[in-house]
Amino acid sequence: MRLSRKSDYALRAVRHLANLPTGKLGSINSISEAESVPREFLAKILKDLTRAGLLMSYQGVPGGYRLAHQPKDVTFLDVIEAIDGPIHLNLCTESENCSCEKYNTCQMRDFWVKQEVAFKRALKAQHFGKYRTKKVTKIKKRGRK
Repeated sequence: MRLSRKSDYALRAVRHLANLPTGKLGSINSISEAESVPREFLAKILKDLTRAGLLMSYQGVPGGYRLAHQPKDVTFLDVIEAIDGPIHLNLCTESENCSCEKYNTCQMRDFWVKQEVAFKRALKAQHFGKYRTKKVTKIKKRGRK
């Protein structure tokens, strides 16, 4: 399984917004530049995240985006599933879509279900409150030139 480029960019954009000062909005241009995400692609991603309720969008000249929730309340799983839909490691973990004749007797299904649950738990444990950068105050040294 590979994370889609769209989800990767979405995670970067949310991390960027999580690090903005309270009340400050992030513009598409500022996020695109800071996170090296193509602007047009980012616009679609931000629209998807807004529709999913993870971001708030503000129109007009002073407009932009901000998180709809506290960074600690937005998880990697929230972002990835908002972009790519529900995560499934194998077709047989999608009970409503599995057409395998051995669905009820498959010896490997339990393995895949356990791995999927563990993976989702790990993604849910990673929230953007953990990825806020801390400002470091530089102390000037006196006496030396």
